[in-house]
Amino acid sequence: MRQPSRILIFAVAALAAVAALSFAILVSLFGGPTKFVSESNSRTQGELIRYAKLRLLGHPKLEAVLIPSLNYFQTRIERPLPAIVFPHLGKGQQNQTLPQQQYSLTGQPIEANAAQEKWLSIEKPPFASELVTVSNAQELTTAVDVAVPGQTIQLRPGKYRISRQLSTRNPGTKDLPIRLTVAQPGQAMIEFATTEGFNVSQPFWVFENLHIRGVCAFHYQCEHAFHVVGKASSTVIRNNLIENFNAHLKINGQAGDWPDQGLIQFNTITNNEPRKTDTSVTLVDLVGANRWVLADNVISNFVKDGSNRISYGAFMKGTGRGGRMERNLVICTTKEVSQPGLRVGLSFGGGGTGKAYCRDRRCEHEHADGIAANNVVAHCNDSGIDANNARQILIAHNTLINTAGIAARRESTSVRLYANLIEGKIQARDKSTTTLEANEIVTMSKIFVNPDAFKFEFLEPPANILSSKAVPFDFCGVRRRDGTLPGAFAEPIKNVLPLHPMCSDKLH
Repeated sequence: MRQPSRILIFAVAALAAVAALSFAILVSLFGGPTKFVSESNSRTQGELIRYAKLRLLGHPKLEAVLIPSLNYFQTRIERPLPAIVFPHLGKGQQNQTLPQQQYSLTGQPIEANAAQEKWLSIEKPPFASELVTVSNAQELTTAVDVAVPGQTIQLRPGKYRISRQLSTRNPGTKDLPIRLTVAQPGQAMIEFATTEGFNVSQPFWVFENLHIRGVCAFHYQCEHAFHVVGKASSTVIRNNLIENFNAHLKINGQAGDWPDQGLIQFNTITNNEPRKTDTSVTLVDLVGANRWVLADNVISNFVKDGSNRISYGAFMKGTGRGGRMERNLVICTTKEVSQPGLRVGLSFGGGGTGKAYCRDRRCEHEHADGIAANNVVAHCNDSGIDANNARQILIAHNTLINTAGIAARRESTSVRLYANLIEGKIQARDKSTTTLEANEIVTMSKIFVNPDAFKFEFLEPPANILSSKAVPFDFCGVRRRDGTLPGAFAEPIKNVLPLHPMCSDKLH
């Protein structure tokens, strides 16, 4: 047998020595062996790598030795994405106009019914409505300024370039809302070159079928497509394509008033590139408002390239209550999962709120009685779903792909996790109270045909579990039976598509 050469033996020994030295340096970065073991048990591998990189900043010699190895392992942990156009699975802006918006007796906007087989063709008696058509930016500005209950402002096909904020002046009513719309989605585009697009401060306005784009010279100049404030309760934002803002939808109180019980449904909310800004990058940023519903949207590409580089797809915080995030498709990024920054999919609590901005002025909790259910969250290098100083939160039947998993933070947090299908970890930090039932930690490629590309036909479905009355429908609008699958899909998707078009991109 041929003996190994001295050069080979020396090379192997040298690599082993470098590896041992590198490991020793990493342990020291975490504050010693005990702290390293503790952090390793409580955090994901991706988090440990990012923390090590942060500690290496300002040490060029150590960076030269360790960064290449850390980058290598990071790309193995946070998988690269397929070079495809991701299917929307029936979520986001639809090609068809939605049924007439309806309201409950208390003025809560009612969602377009995802559970009905032919929901797009449902006809409702129209509101008594005066149609006002506009053809250019000036006519649109004037129409918004003078709109009265029962009016429908309809944009003719074309492009509308707006360089100043459009503010609502008059309220609608439950029986006579004010609508701003286009006859067919995609026929008109509103370009905003201003910090805020629509400032909505009056109740019962409906914005639908619009294509809204931020076109500012610098990213920090395009903050919000919609800023919903104060008395703007029962606001509806649905079936729109909204792109290239830092916080596309910002919702908060003003002068002691709070814009409660709104609806954000069937919108495509996205950016075309990382946002170069020091301000918050959270595509749906809700502070202090109660009973908002975020449903059936596509929320994607929220990379922050500035300041702390932390970004969220959507959060509800600021001592609000009763918010629901259901049946959304959330994609933190569609390329380069390991690019700089931290990206969280959905959150109750976010990074916390200053006391001056909380509804109770004390911030005793960030959100209470919230539900995150039947969402598909993918390709996030931090938590797919997160709860921070949030009380009595239900996180149920979500499917998390290529994320760090689900995190509960702060001793004041109480969360029930039911029937989630998770690629990543469940992390209960800081003495948070977490109740776990029927969740499964899995390797998604063993469950689905191609989960990274959103091909959700099952290879090997998990075992059925008991259904929860709190979550009667799944991601596709399918009613769950007495026995249902964990995760966002109640049934194998190949059996769902012919009967339930909600999960088909044929609608787009």
